Amino acid sequence: MDALRSIRGMNDILPADTSHWQFLESRVAELLERYGYGEVRLPIVESSALFSRSIGEVTDIVEKEMYSFEDRNGDSISLRPEGTAGCVRAAIQNNLIANPCRLWYSGPMFRYERPQKGRQRQFHQMGAEIFGYATPDADAELIILLARLWRVFGIADAVNLEINSIGSSAARAAYREALVAYLQQHRESLDEDSQRRLETNPLRILDSKNPDTQALLDNAPALEDYLDEESKEHFAMLQSYLDTAGVTYTVNPRLVRGLDYYNKTVFEWVTDKLGAQGTVCAGGRYDGLVEQLGGRSTPGVGFAMGMERLLLMLEACGQLPDAEVPDLFVVAAGQDAQTAAIAAVETLRDAQPHLRIVQQLGGGSFRSQMKKADRSGAALALLWGEDEAAAGEVTVKPLRDGQEQMRLPVASLSETVASLLKQSH
Repeated sequence: MDALRSIRGMNDILPADTSHWQFLESRVAELLERYGYGEVRLPIVESSALFSRSIGEVTDIVEKEMYSFEDRNGDSISLRPEGTAGCVRAAIQNNLIANPCRLWYSGPMFRYERPQKGRQRQFHQMGAEIFGYATPDADAELIILLARLWRVFGIADAVNLEINSIGSSAARAAYREALVAYLQQHRESLDEDSQRRLETNPLRILDSKNPDTQALLDNAPALEDYLDEESKEHFAMLQSYLDTAGVTYTVNPRLVRGLDYYNKTVFEWVTDKLGAQGTVCAGGRYDGLVEQLGGRSTPGVGFAMGMERLLLMLEACGQLPDAEVPDLFVVAAGQDAQTAAIAAVETLRDAQPHLRIVQQLGGGSFRSQMKKADRSGAALALLWGEDEAAAGEVTVKPLRDGQEQMRLPVASLSETVASLLKQSH
């Protein structure tokens, strides 16, 4: 019988890598908590209508990429393709937006795309949302927080911030009309994907990676010429806040983001360290989304970052920590030694709860166990034989610095181990 395999684009994350994931997730969560954001844990499946109403029915995500199916009641449900819509739904349903609030979330998302490095069909995001503030200081807080995060990770020089304002829905509608009128005159010069978007989501043509299309856009109407005064003032104040905070940015007038719910501020952190997949983190303002999903009118702004891409960034910049290794490896030869070791090691774990201790299971010769101790990377081996077990003692053997091993009473183990490990670090 053939062995079953994981679904294409939905990969296992193995122990050799999970320490890097934990490092990344813990640093992001710690910083968000420091800024006053509370974690919300969201369902993986939601009503399909949630995403068609929020992301937009004519977006690539809803049209081509969602994993949608009918449940046993005949209702259409979908694996979540992004986190903002679910976070907004949760905030409405649980009345979290009765007062302004800050929330963050993390977890797997799902899109049916061609799997490639840094972009899988099951991918992971961490994101944050602010509800209840229409003012640009909320936009600025998120961007400044992210700038701090890149410094924490040591990659500030490897990412660049691009910002833009896409204005109000009315301003975008007027610009959309002008852009379509211009592009219709040059329809035959557009690439196939842009021709399709011309009928469904023309602003996304501004994001085209096709050089010929980008050259054609050089003479197209400019979005900034259609912005309403409120959006202009909002964007000018945001830039002032970023300047004051020392955050460097570039205004990219063709940055529009691919989701229908955005208005006013949009931003992306991009890098040249990942080849074609250059966006590490992105977000923007969505003042109409809460009302669109059935809540009372509430402004919102947020961001999401792809964890796989961020891990690739950290790796490319040499900022991933070394793989964790045990502090101690326990070797016990013989039944009495094994019994003595189990009791002594549990007492040591009580006294030194921060230590990483690996105990050899299944027995084996003393020589084979010592080979495993050496391969583990542990700084010290704790050795029990029949003699040590009978005497209530243990042999402590340094594995990395050439010091002599020592035999001592089990009662002295905790103090001795703490001293030796301090010296080795």
